[in-house]
Amino acid sequence: MQVLSGVGPSVAERLARLGVHQVRDLLFLLPLRYEDRTRLWPIGGLIPGTRVTIDGTVELTEVVIRRRRSLLCSVSDGTGSITLRFFHFSRAQQKGLSRGVRLRCFGEVRKGPGGLEMVHPEYQRLGEDETPDLEERLTPYYPATEGLQQPRLRRFVQLALAALDQGGLEELIPAEACTAMGFSSLDAALRYIHRPPVGTAAADLQAGSHPALRRLAFEELLAHQVALRRLREKVLAERAWPLPGPGRRVRDFIARLPFVLTAAQQRVLGEVSADMSTAAPMLRLVQGDVGSGKTVIAAAAAVQAVEAGAQAAVMAPTELLAEQHHRSLRAWLEPLGIQVAWLASRLPAAARRDALDALASGAAGVAVGTHALFQEGVVFDRLALAIIDEQHRFGVHQRLALSEKGTSGAHRPHQLIMTATPIPRTLAMATYADLDTSIIDELPPGRGSVQTVVLPESRRVEVIERIREACALGRQAYWVCPLVEESAALEARAAEETSKGLAAALPELRVGLVHGRLRPAEKEAAMNAFATGSTNLLVATTVIEVGVDVPNASLMIIENAERMGLAQLHQLRGRIGRGEEDSSCLLLYKPPLSETARARLATIRETRDGFEVARRDLELRGPGEVLGIRQTGLMQMRVADLMRDQAMIPDVQRVADDLLATDPGRADRLTERWIGAAERYAQV
Repeated sequence: MQVLSGVGPSVAERLARLGVHQVRDLLFLLPLRYEDRTRLWPIGGLIPGTRVTIDGTVELTEVVIRRRRSLLCSVSDGTGSITLRFFHFSRAQQKGLSRGVRLRCFGEVRKGPGGLEMVHPEYQRLGEDETPDLEERLTPYYPATEGLQQPRLRRFVQLALAALDQGGLEELIPAEACTAMGFSSLDAALRYIHRPPVGTAAADLQAGSHPALRRLAFEELLAHQVALRRLREKVLAERAWPLPGPGRRVRDFIARLPFVLTAAQQRVLGEVSADMSTAAPMLRLVQGDVGSGKTVIAAAAAVQAVEAGAQAAVMAPTELLAEQHHRSLRAWLEPLGIQVAWLASRLPAAARRDALDALASGAAGVAVGTHALFQEGVVFDRLALAIIDEQHRFGVHQRLALSEKGTSGAHRPHQLIMTATPIPRTLAMATYADLDTSIIDELPPGRGSVQTVVLPESRRVEVIERIREACALGRQAYWVCPLVEESAALEARAAEETSKGLAAALPELRVGLVHGRLRPAEKEAAMNAFATGSTNLLVATTVIEVGVDVPNASLMIIENAERMGLAQLHQLRGRIGRGEEDSSCLLLYKPPLSETARARLATIRETRDGFEVARRDLELRGPGEVLGIRQTGLMQMRVADLMRDQAMIPDVQRVADDLLATDPGRADRLTERWIGAAERYAQV
């Protein structure tokens, strides 16, 4: 950054917060919005809510102390007057706005106590006869950071654009692809975006539908696609232990199950088994809606690994889900003579030593746990299969660290990734280009229907009576407490208070309690009591969102449902409807509802299809939240939007194929431009 005038170490540090490390990066720091400063407005014709440029003369400046101390400056141009209001000001500023000073101002016109006003407008003092030229182009507003104001950012970007004149950026999208897509050159697109001419539809630029923005979005998507393909090639170039099967033990495992696998489960299991039987590392994503039976696929894959003389590890994002997997896998695998080890962060020292010894010696064929599985000191004898559940909840490096645990000499573990967050096909093509995808698109037969009802919290008494009736018929119920900010302590207190209140209102019922602050033994005891029917009503926080399977539970109440996301509501609802009886999910909300909350609750009431829920969730929240890619650091987009630009993804894939086959050097330069040496695409 030192080559730009005015950029010293402190400014360079601030620019780095915006992702700007080189002069080139300024060109890809795109405006968030645009202002039209190309015309001068008469003050008498101003309309509240508009952002305008005005010239005027100061008539009066005074400091007023009402609710807040503020500097008020009355400006007039002969057609009318307007007040400039400053809450933060200096004595020098006050002195500089004395009567008779001419100003050019830009800001938003608002209704104030004494008429129209602008709050903290941008302004410049004018000479007595000075009338500076107006802007010839729309004025960009860039992402801001502390210590870097918009005028300074604009100047830096203009200097970077001027540097383009000395030598343009290399065109990295193949010319034939640019022609086919109707794209301009990269230089032209960047100049247009940073300096749009008068008459440009700023709304199209901000919405990403303008051809100049689409040209940049395509190139960024292409860079990420190439990077993910390279990641896949790198992994597949390595070797894994072939795990032939399914053999006798896998067939025995399936025969012992108390249910018959669905056709979808059999198909997906066949795809997983075929991948594992080769010397190329498996990289497979299994998508399946809530209750579709992904855990059985994971268990069968683990048995295939053990039967081949290797080990498997199952990693889940929460202790409750990991405990549920441990419970299921022990019940299924120990009768087959397969030891299942358990590793979690709060495991007692003696139990941890035993688990570590069993894994290091190979006595335990399967390990189940949370992120504790990849911590220092965990050594496997021959880890050949890493299974990651709800992978979007992990940071990318946590997932890769478990894979590293199994790297032995020239061998790398097979990877099976599972998610109950359905991802539309085009988005999966972009986000998981390094993985093969299988979909369990069928639920087990014989399950009852689930009706979802949305109710205001004023009907709480009726809801409590509904619990009494259901439990009197021998059924069980969940009461899910709201997410109370980001505090486990507050969540626990809310759950405890709710539990006490429901126990008092329903004295004939046994009320259990589960939340994240309980010790593992307490949590397991509470879940076991509910699973065995000893508890009628389980009060819980959202820790039960995934992994809990109690077929007798046919009623769920979710309190303050308007505060939860669609995916979370869908996951929670998936805890019921697992038996033959019809079930009900009651969503209690506190009015008034925002438009977004109303749309979420309407969606969850109207459909149980996880893919439809995910589609609408993407529309409401965007892919960064739905896919968990913000916290993982994967697919951080500067220009492209996976939801908005998904129609381009098939073309992106086609061009990526051609580029990698015909010009790998250009592909490298493309990823370096958009992604750089980012850690997220480091060694897998």
